[in-house]
Amino acid sequence: MSQRDSFASKFGVLVAMAGSAIGLGNLWRFPYLVGTNGGAAFIIIYLAIVFLLALPIMYSEFLIGRRAQSNVFGAFKKLAPGSHWGVIGVLSILCCVLVLSFYSVVGGWTLDYLVKSLAFKFTSESAQLDGLFEQTITSSVRPLIFMFLFVALSGTILLSGVKEGIEKYSKVLMPLLFVMVVIIAVRSVMLPGAMAGLEFLFKPDFSKVTSTTFLDALGQAFLSLSVGFGIIFTYASYVKREVNVVSMSQQTAITDTVFAIIAGVAIMPAVFSFGISPGQGPGLVFVTLPYIFSQIPLGGILAILFFFVLFIAAITSAISLLEVIVAYIVEEFHIRRKNGIFWAVGIVLFLGIFCSLSQGLLAEVKLFGNNIFDLFDKFSSNILMPLGALLIVLYVGWGMKRADFTDEITSGGKHGFSKWFLNYVYWSIKYLAPLVIGVIMIRSLL
Repeated sequence: MSQRDSFASKFGVLVAMAGSAIGLGNLWRFPYLVGTNGGAAFIIIYLAIVFLLALPIMYSEFLIGRRAQSNVFGAFKKLAPGSHWGVIGVLSILCCVLVLSFYSVVGGWTLDYLVKSLAFKFTSESAQLDGLFEQTITSSVRPLIFMFLFVALSGTILLSGVKEGIEKYSKVLMPLLFVMVVIIAVRSVMLPGAMAGLEFLFKPDFSKVTSTTFLDALGQAFLSLSVGFGIIFTYASYVKREVNVVSMSQQTAITDTVFAIIAGVAIMPAVFSFGISPGQGPGLVFVTLPYIFSQIPLGGILAILFFFVLFIAAITSAISLLEVIVAYIVEEFHIRRKNGIFWAVGIVLFLGIFCSLSQGLLAEVKLFGNNIFDLFDKFSSNILMPLGALLIVLYVGWGMKRADFTDEITSGGKHGFSKWFLNYVYWSIKYLAPLVIGVIMIRSLL
């Protein structure tokens, strides 16, 4: 059997994991949640949740993946042979398939809008932009073409493997992503009335903090750090023994949070400068922002930069999701990586076709009151993702030996941590995390 590929450097691990965490949600969902839940008050709560709760769950995925040096399904055949823990792998793979199926449709939209921005097709007529977006998502052919291109590009990056594919491209794309979003942020804060957008993001308003604020922060932390997907698990399986699990996870969380805040500074001042409501979801990205770009000097260039940022954020997340599926197919069915990528891409495209057409031609096809796109979204985010995270912490807290946990999180004693810190992390994984994830699941289902 050929030697398993791995990341070549710690920086490569960081940018790859940051790429998996930084996605489209950072560019509109996080800023909106910040503004509607008390500004800086929400950020404080979010950071506390990330470092006190979400990170221990991230540690769990990281240490299992690295210890097993296998895909998310095969790992439990190594670590817990003959047990039922392998269901974690099944749920993770299914979650990645469903998420990537509809996420690739949105990725296709970003690619389509990048092409539109290069052709300077955005006008100052909001009604025309509404119609343009409606036509973009409901067409039976054009969205499929761009979805195919998006998935094909993701698969092409993976063809070169972990070191020459994921790591190499992430080292270029992630720094470029940060530079471009900073450029947009600088231009955004220079607009008249931009201060209102900054106040929306950063002015503490504790009167807006409710129990929903804490739950929103919990959900965003889990979603943003990609826990429960098997992504961290799979990437960690390519990480060398000497890498510090705790430090790498913390750096990923900090990078992701900093990007989300900068993205908020890039978007919200411009939105408030033109007196537009910030809570529009995808409409904010594909309708409102093109309208704003059409109204400001050099807006056409800014639009190109923005949609290139969107595209990079989308594709770095897509390759991480696709790698989970590819690793499973290649290692469990013992086939060449090229063939594994072919099968993974084929499965995603097949399901993605139905997700795309459910916005138009198949819009009347409903399952449990949702079209196919929304069903995949809700089933994965409300059930599969939290359930996967729950089972992972239950395995580490209750199924793994304490000595194995300590050995892996300290990299065999190479990295020392205080007894207090190790006890807290283990306690939070064993007791606190399952309780909180259970609350999130119940809330999501209700």
